[in-house]
Formats: sequence, structure tokens, C-alpha cells
Amino acid sequence: MISVENIIKASYRLNGIVQITPLQHNPNLSERHQCNVFLKREDLQPVRSYKIRGAYNRMLNLTPEQAQQGVVCASAGNHAQGVAYACQQLGIQAEIYMPTTTPSQKIRQVERIGKNFVHVVLAGDTYDAAYSAAQSYCDAQKKVFIHPFDDSDVIEGQGTVAVDILNTFKGDIDYLFVPIGGGGLSAGVGTYFQRLSPKTQIIGVEPMGAPAMKQSLEKNERIMLEAMDNFVDGAAVRRVGEINFDICKNVLHDIVLVPEGRICTIILQLYNEDALVVEPAGALSIAALDFYADKIKGKNVVCVVSGGNNDIERMPEIKERSMIYEGLKHYFIINFPQRPNALLDFLSNILCNGEDIAVFQYTKKNNRSIGPALIGIEIQQRSDYESLLQRLDEHKIDYKIVNNDQKLFEYLI
Repeated sequence: MISVENIIKASYRLNGIVQITPLQHNPNLSERHQCNVFLKREDLQPVRSYKIRGAYNRMLNLTPEQAQQGVVCASAGNHAQGVAYACQQLGIQAEIYMPTTTPSQKIRQVERIGKNFVHVVLAGDTYDAAYSAAQSYCDAQKKVFIHPFDDSDVIEGQGTVAVDILNTFKGDIDYLFVPIGGGGLSAGVGTYFQRLSPKTQIIGVEPMGAPAMKQSLEKNERIMLEAMDNFVDGAAVRRVGEINFDICKNVLHDIVLVPEGRICTIILQLYNEDALVVEPAGALSIAALDFYADKIKGKNVVCVVSGGNNDIERMPEIKERSMIYEGLKHYFIINFPQRPNALLDFLSNILCNGEDIAVFQYTKKNNRSIGPALIGIEIQQRSDYESLLQRLDEHKIDYKIVNNDQKLFEYLI
């Protein structure tokens, strides 16, 4: 279905349209993991993600009649921008379906890129609902649907990332880490590497909350996720593509699941240490290095940074998720006795090792002997947590750990 020859043709077809993005050696990551880490910077594409490759390649393969009729797609992010860019450059009209919950910033970005060639349609509260509405409209109007991943032209377009890497890198690549959403990038890149760099270990990376490809490969059939954490919105799909699944079965050597909290830590590290702005899906491949630490020592490692469309309004949530995952922020319900100086005693006896109160919610109720307060405490390092609990017990503080109660945590935090 997908051939190396067609990936090479797509590379020539896209020459001068997409950027040959840098393959940059990263000293910080290399030192941390004791290997040679190179970042394939797809966040530097005109639409800040690799999605432009597949979308544009698919659009270039339309017949004149199909182009005249116009196209349809469904996306809440990078694929929509890739289609919009191709439409604006090629003069093709597009109906782009997005969920009603899509942030206005993303909608404006698609409209800005596509200019007068794009009409954004908001439909449904989820991507699946928007996708269904787009398919219905497409069938009724007999237009071409530009699928975000389950399409041979799209996969071959994404595979041109591999052409860039192998044309740029001098030497052998031991490990290639590739983020997986629907599987278009991993299928295209894996196909090319399997032929031209067969010794390279291709490691797919999925977010822990959306393991559609891993579970499908384990069951040897495409499964539909019943529940999904869509925080890593660029790589969270309920079901991977059919073509993609068949290819990934043969080209991937392993799949790593990365907790969303760890992804957030990597986003912050890249920003603070390297001045790189990446989206959650863009940090996936780098976050996976922690889980391959022993195997990659002394090796040449390439991580595909798939995109950099990160909304600055998400940064507080990213920092929160990171601190909780790293064990640096803990929430408690503290039952304070309703007497004078109860809070002062708590501060003096419990928070005496550099801890900081980040959240405090309390309402005094005069008709009760105790009053519960929600307190978020930040600590200096993970190992400080046990001594904090020890002081709570020693001073007979009535407390409940909110982090350990998932339902309570989701409700309160």
C-alpha cells in the first residue's frame, strides 16, 4: 500500500513547499541520557507541525475535477492548519469541521492560514462528533475527504520526514522515537527506515491516557478506546487508522507509553533549558527517553519533535500536571479545630522545611468544632514528602490525602 518509491516522489513533490527542518544535536538531552540526541524540528514548519506534509501531498494528488469541487476535513488542530495552508496555496476551497469546544485561538489560526479559501464549521462537542458531521456533509456534496492519517497519500507525505533525516544524518541511527496518534507519521517514517536503515530501532510513543496503537497491536486488531485522556490532543485518538495499523505491525520495534505528567515536565524543561516551545504531542518522543535510559546509552538517537502549537493559556495546567507527577505538589483536606491559632500552629509545626502553600480554601463555621480546608502544598524535592507526612502524624493532624483519591481529586482540583 505504501512504498518507499512513492515517499521519495512525495519528497520531490513537496520540495520548496515544506521546510527541510533541522536535525539538531541537543547537548542538554545528550548529557542527561549519556548518548547523542538529535531533534528533528518539525515544529519549524510553516504551520508549526509535520501535518503540512501529508495534507499537502494529498491535495497535490487531487484530480482537477476534485480540486474544483473542493475538499472537507475534520480536525481540532494541526491537520486543519495543514489543509488550510494547502488550500490557500493551491486555490482550493475547503470546509473544515472542528468541535464546538475548540479554543477560539485555534479557530482563528486556521482561518488566518486559509484566508478566503477556508470555511470553518463548528459541529459537536468532540472530535468524533465533528468527524461524523464532516463525513455526512462530504458524502452529500460528493467532495473529497482529506483524512488526517488513514490515507496512503497522507502517510507517504508524512514519510518524507524520514527522507530528510537520512539525507541529513551522517552515520548510523540506533534509535528513532516517533510520536503516535492515528499512526500516519509512524507508518510513513517506519516504511522508509525499514528499507534504507533497517538496523534502526523504530520506537513509537503514545500518551498513557490514549494507548490506541499499543492496545491494538497487543490484540492484533484495531480497537476503539472506551475512555481517553485527550490532554495530548495532537496524539490522542480513539482508534488508529486501518492502513497505519497494518504497516505499524511490521515496522515498529516497540511502543512506549508516557504519562501525561512526564510530558508536561519535558515541555517545561525544553522551554527553560533550550528555549523550545513544543506542544504536548511534540514532547512525546523526548519524554520517552527516560523509559529507554539503559538501552540508549552511548547510542545515536533521533526524536521527532512533531509540533509546536502550544497555547500559552495551557501553561498553568502543564506546570500543575508536571509538579504532581514529579511528586512536588500534594493536596490535602485538613480538618482544623475551630479555635484561635489553629492555623498558626499548623504553619509552625508542619511547614518548617521549605514547603510552600500554593492553595488554601477554608470557610469558618462557628457552629462546628472542626472546619475542613483544602490545602495544596509544594515541596522542594520528592523525598521531602515522607517527612511532611511524618510531621502531620506526630502532631495528630486530621488529614486526608486528595492525590490518592482520583474521584475526589478530579472534583476538587
